[in-house]
Amino acid sequence: MIRYLTSGESHGPALVSIVEGLPAGVRITPEDINVHLKRRQLGYGRGKRMVIESDKVEILSGIRFGLSIGSPISLMIKNKDWENWTTKMNQFSKPETPVASIDIPRPGHADFSGRLKYGFDDIRPVIERSSARETASRVAGCTPSRMFLKTFGIEIGSYVSAIGKAIEEPFNPKADQILQDGAETLMQKADASPVRMLDSHLEDQAIKAIDEAKSLGDTLGGVIEVFVTGLPIGLGNYVHFDRRLSAQLASAILSIQAVKGFEIGHAFTNATNLGSEVHDQFYLSESGEPKRKTNRAGGMEGGMTNGEILHLRVAMKPISTLMSPLSSFNFKSMQPVASHIERSDTCAVPACGVIAESVIAPVLANAIIEKFGSDCVSDIQANIDLYLERLSNTFH
Repeated sequence: MIRYLTSGESHGPALVSIVEGLPAGVRITPEDINVHLKRRQLGYGRGKRMVIESDKVEILSGIRFGLSIGSPISLMIKNKDWENWTTKMNQFSKPETPVASIDIPRPGHADFSGRLKYGFDDIRPVIERSSARETASRVAGCTPSRMFLKTFGIEIGSYVSAIGKAIEEPFNPKADQILQDGAETLMQKADASPVRMLDSHLEDQAIKAIDEAKSLGDTLGGVIEVFVTGLPIGLGNYVHFDRRLSAQLASAILSIQAVKGFEIGHAFTNATNLGSEVHDQFYLSESGEPKRKTNRAGGMEGGMTNGEILHLRVAMKPISTLMSPLSSFNFKSMQPVASHIERSDTCAVPACGVIAESVIAPVLANAIIEKFGSDCVSDIQANIDLYLERLSNTFH
């Protein structure tokens, strides 16, 4: 099974990912990873850090002649800003001139709980590791799984459906139309927008909202629609609670910094409707195969894929660092003060979509490996072909 680890601090020398368990025979190049690293850095409302960093990956192991060889893959992204932080983030000795500690927690961030949990006398270590900068190493570490899925025709894409009060109507028919050509086509259409939205009038509203928030020293969150095409029926398992694919996907999405909500399809809307208005009815095609009239379940029933397009919705809260800070307190003086200000973005919802695409890739890849097994791509493909043939024979 595939698992990955990330290491590194926001302003340390580098970010590192180690990917274990990827089968042999997956075609991977640095550019396959760099394209998604670049996508993660784009988006209207990003801060100055995106100007400093131009993330590029170095692949140190696990690849030979452009193909995975079954051994762990190690990836490194150097932090260009490290040269400006060698004193504040010195790894082995304290500088002669004392470095000012950060003693004021930001509401909504890991600062408060993290400082108390680990017994720090400075919030800086919490900031460094809890920072969303860590997601660069996750995008890198998840891309090999994404390339593995692509080998079998499984594509992942996303777009932004809401930023602040700029919110599209539910069940965007334009998205459904684009998805007929696959989730990567949707991804490319979204990437053409500075806010990764599909509708130009909504894009204008979102950009205006971001500008207004920035002028106020405030921040904005939003909603991301994630889609996966090409998934076979029956990935996941209803037999044990912890093997339900729905739960595993939820865990991956909710692990993203600033993500506070998750649903499959339009689950919260479905919860307020009658069952007759929610469940996806069957009909038989002219060839006698069962089809669905709708996809309100978001491609998931009983913790398993049901053959429809997988649709996940992700809610990202506004970023915690505000240039017009909220009220807080000082750990040292225990007096009320304005919150600490750290370099940050006004809106990072477009980037969050790229991260969400990435973190579900290992989950789906493991579901493929669990169902179809083996250590190399060719054997897995053979097993998938046999399975699909069996399903086809069921209806003929």
